[in-house]
Amino acid sequence: MGRRPNDEKIEVVNIRMVKEPSIYSTEKMRSPEDVLKVIAKELSAYDREVFAVLNLKTNGQPINLNICSVGTLDSAAVSPREVFKSTILSNSAAFVAIHNHPSGSTCPSQEDKDVTKRLLSCSELLGVKMLDHIIVAGDTGDMYSFKSDGLLDQLRPRYRDWERC
Repeated sequence: MGRRPNDEKIEVVNIRMVKEPSIYSTEKMRSPEDVLKVIAKELSAYDREVFAVLNLKTNGQPINLNICSVGTLDSAAVSPREVFKSTILSNSAAFVAIHNHPSGSTCPSQEDKDVTKRLLSCSELLGVKMLDHIIVAGDTGDMYSFKSDGLLDQLRPRYRDWERC
C-alpha cells in the first residue's frame, strides 16, 4: 500500500467543552422567574441580541449556560447545531432558550416564533425537553415566557402516529 499525500490526511479531532466563569446557582429552575433570577444580570450586560440556552439536570438544577449567538441590535442568528451542541455535551435532560431584546420590548417577533418552533422539533427528535423560551427586555427585568403565555404548546409539533416513525 502506498502512502497518502499530505493533502489527503484525515484529521483526528476531539470535542470538549471549555468552561467560562461561572454563574452560581444550585437552585432548581421551576418557573420563568427562577430562570430570570439566574441569568438576567448576564444578559443585561449586552447591547445587542444574545441567544443562550440554560442546560438543566433531570431535577431542574442548572448545569451550565451557553451563549449560542451574539447578534446585532435587533437580531441574532440561531442555529439548532449551536443550541444543541452544549445540551448534548452536557448530558442535559432539558433546556430553556433565552434571549434578550435590547430595545426593551418583550413581544416575540415572527422570527422568535419560527426559531422556537424549529428548536421544539429538534428537541423532540433528540429526546431533550425544551421547557421554555424566555425573552428578557433590555435591562428592565421585564420578560416574556412562551410557556406561560401558552405559545410554546401552540408551536409544539403535532405528529400523527404514522408520521412519527
